[in-house]
Amino acid sequence: MKITWLGHSAFRIETAKAKLLIDPFFTGNPGFAGLDRREAAEGITHILLTHGHGDHVGDTIALAEETGAIVLANADLAGWLAKKGVAKTDMGNTGGTVSFDGFTATFTQAQHSSAQITEDGVSHALGSANGLMLHFDDEQSVLHMGDTDIFTDMGLINELHQPDIGLVPIGDRFTMGGAVAALACQRFFDFKHAIPCHYGSFPIIDQTADKFVKGMEGTRTRVETPTPGTTLSF
Repeated sequence: MKITWLGHSAFRIETAKAKLLIDPFFTGNPGFAGLDRREAAEGITHILLTHGHGDHVGDTIALAEETGAIVLANADLAGWLAKKGVAKTDMGNTGGTVSFDGFTATFTQAQHSSAQITEDGVSHALGSANGLMLHFDDEQSVLHMGDTDIFTDMGLINELHQPDIGLVPIGDRFTMGGAVAALACQRFFDFKHAIPCHYGSFPIIDQTADKFVKGMEGTRTRVETPTPGTTLSF
């Protein structure tokens, strides 16, 4: 398995059977600056979305048209994307699991909102915010927490799914900050690896992972802090 952080909350995951983009926010993402959009999207089979905010939906509509990838999102967001012209959508909702060739995706809880401000200037709700729990054939499992605060039912997510790798939002203001994210990882999960995200992009959120790294000192979890565009192998 190869995981590439693409800045903010965007990731590319490659396995033997699938090539995924999660929350592909490229255009306008300071964390993606200098990276190659074509390279990031090369050969993708699926686009997975945690929720409907613009910094997570990102370039989904254009990428889906260019690549023919299946877009998985919550039911409300998937319906909205279909109306926007996305040809291949699949949908689920909190607690539900969707099966694909080589992996399954389960919509987990996240404490956040999900909406788009559309052309009429009104904020339209687009379903619940979620995390995405990914189980792969013969590969390590990955939990993308989405945008979230800490919550006690994280312990149930761990009990049910036992994720090996956590993609953890740490940037504060719109998600939990680094110290709280470290507490969440220690109290509720037993990750082999944790990759922080949702930081180092917009200036009003934390610019480094220092608080998270410090909070995770002495734990069994290996914290990875790649620069955007760096690929990690697991």
